Amino acid sequence: MTATDTLPVPARLGRVSARLTALSGWRRLAAAALLGGLATLALPPADLMPVVLVAFPGLIWLLEGVQTKKGAFAVGWFFGFGHHLLGLYWISAALFTDIERFWWALPLSAVGLPVLLAMFSGGATLTFQLLRRRGFGTGLGRPLLFAACWCVWEWLRGHVFTGFPWNLIGYGWVGVLPVLQTASLVGIYGLTLVTVLVASLPAALPDRDTTPGRARATFVSGLALLAALGGWGAWRLAGAVDEPVPGIRLRLVQAAIDQRLKWAPGERVQNFQSHLALSAAPPVDPAAPPPNVIIWPETAVPFFVEEDARVRQAMGSVTPPGGLLITGAPRTTVDADGERRYFNGMVVIDGSGAVVADYDKFHLVPFGEYMPLRQWLPVGAIAGNGAEFSPGPGPRTLHLADRMAGLPPFSPLICYESIFPGAVVDGADRPQWLLNLTNDAWYGRTAGPHQHFAINQVRAVEEGLPLVRVANTGISGVVDSYGRVRQLLGLGERGFIDTTLPKASVGVTAYARMGDWIFGIVLLGCFIAALASRYHR
Repeated sequence: MTATDTLPVPARLGRVSARLTALSGWRRLAAAALLGGLATLALPPADLMPVVLVAFPGLIWLLEGVQTKKGAFAVGWFFGFGHHLLGLYWISAALFTDIERFWWALPLSAVGLPVLLAMFSGGATLTFQLLRRRGFGTGLGRPLLFAACWCVWEWLRGHVFTGFPWNLIGYGWVGVLPVLQTASLVGIYGLTLVTVLVASLPAALPDRDTTPGRARATFVSGLALLAALGGWGAWRLAGAVDEPVPGIRLRLVQAAIDQRLKWAPGERVQNFQSHLALSAAPPVDPAAPPPNVIIWPETAVPFFVEEDARVRQAMGSVTPPGGLLITGAPRTTVDADGERRYFNGMVVIDGSGAVVADYDKFHLVPFGEYMPLRQWLPVGAIAGNGAEFSPGPGPRTLHLADRMAGLPPFSPLICYESIFPGAVVDGADRPQWLLNLTNDAWYGRTAGPHQHFAINQVRAVEEGLPLVRVANTGISGVVDSYGRVRQLLGLGERGFIDTTLPKASVGVTAYARMGDWIFGIVLLGCFIAALASRYHR
């Protein structure tokens, strides 16, 4: 046993704090980047949430040694760069499906995106430091102020320039369902606020403005807050609805087609036939009722369905009698000016091969589905194979009970659309379930599909609605209104899932009613408490 081992916890943290505060120059920035990368391990698929108890206090202690505004921004920027560099590495995998055409975009996706996203974490630490220099957030108010500043800028990251709210720290709770239920109250931003606040509390333990006993009591109170939220979540889960929608049996088809073969001219017919064969296969359980709704993933059909009668007839042939087939497919129309427009869409086919409903993706992926800087980048969108998609109206609720009795209305979400909290349903026409069609084959066997599936779990909890997800190469599955995974077909597996459709939770969640307003009120309370600490030093 060393002398350090006999020190009380605040004293040990004080030594760590002093060492990090004393760092300067490139060492300070390198430490920030390492801490940012460490924070990524709290998220799927690693799910090591305890690392935030190191990453965020470490970031606060690094800021203690900063004397300039430029330095405060730089520390946060390097933290964010390390975090997004490791957390979003998988985006570059999409370019390797046609690297000869898109080699120029590789540095932009691998490094350029983390560079831009790190601006938000840099803004958070700069805001925190500016308020600290004015005497706010002293003592126990420091973690409150830091968490509030961090989450303001995370909210901005999710909304500015169409937004990219990926890998918010709150997503690390998907493996702890009782705590995850907090999202039904305050959404993912509120859950992130609670997480960052509790994670930052160790930074108050060695604070010179706080007595050790009071600092320890505050840290224990933070853990008690998580325990209380977990207890409430356990109570909510105990009263969970476990009933399926009567008379509805889904088949989720996952053909596992490699992205490089998906649009190859010589492979399109075979890919289409693979979906037909899986749809027509007998149920795994002969005693179970046969499926009456077949669901294929995003762009599963590589043809314009509405313009090809043979394709519609083939799809109708595998559609269950009296049932429906729902699939992602490109759509095209000619507008009033005679210009042809393309959509990343979804169509619903009945047993006769008729299109009974359609939907067009409304939240498109910048650079992937449209080029926001076309005047400077004379190239087409990556996912559109050179063409650009137009946005559709949305979100929308599809009512198909007149086509199939008993099928509850649902909100379609194509791929990327499911990542935006509070923007996945039509509030004036609330659905009874969510349907996410996606093509994560772009990203291969990386962390991306795992992160995307976790995001979908949180949308289900926020809205109190079951979510069905069908992916080309996985992960496909069914998540109930409480974030519980009921069925799962793993990444890279070929096959199908025959499953019931869970009922929506009773009532409407607080988050579904009020959106981010509750988060905003809690955030304001954190700022007020942090600013009030100036007068209680």
